[in-house]
Amino acid sequence: MSDPVNGAERSLGQLVASATAEMSALVHDEIALAKAEIRQDVKRGAIGGAAGGAAAAVLLFSLPMLSFALAYGIQAWSGWHISVCFLLSFAANVLLAGLLGLIAYAKFKKVKPPEKSIASAKQTAAILQNAKPHPRPERAVLPGTVQEKPAIVGRSSA
Repeated sequence: MSDPVNGAERSLGQLVASATAEMSALVHDEIALAKAEIRQDVKRGAIGGAAGGAAAAVLLFSLPMLSFALAYGIQAWSGWHISVCFLLSFAANVLLAGLLGLIAYAKFKKVKPPEKSIASAKQTAAILQNAKPHPRPERAVLPGTVQEKPAIVGRSSA
């Protein structure tokens, strides 16, 4: 019996099945690489999104209560006019929201495309693009038989 490992003695079906299995494994490995690479960036994006949401929440929900409390606290501590105290309270809230916004920006800036997956997919595409199919032998026409011509299909221009 012949050795099925030797490529010269394997049948066409076995070779096609082997190539299909290897291509399937390659695609699955590339998908796994992309998932692993994207998972880290999604985590960074989620942290940045949470910081941005926190900045918006602080600016919107805390302004009325925090502004009043801060303004009256500054007025009680310093004795300044209440309008100046409210302006200082507003400035403190804007600075806090700006700080949270900078944290969100820094986290979003670190999110990058999956470079390893893109490079691997491009390399695979380049290899497959240069692959040449094995030439098929022409079928021998037996004497006394008529070779069928392929039917010509007309196309409408409509």
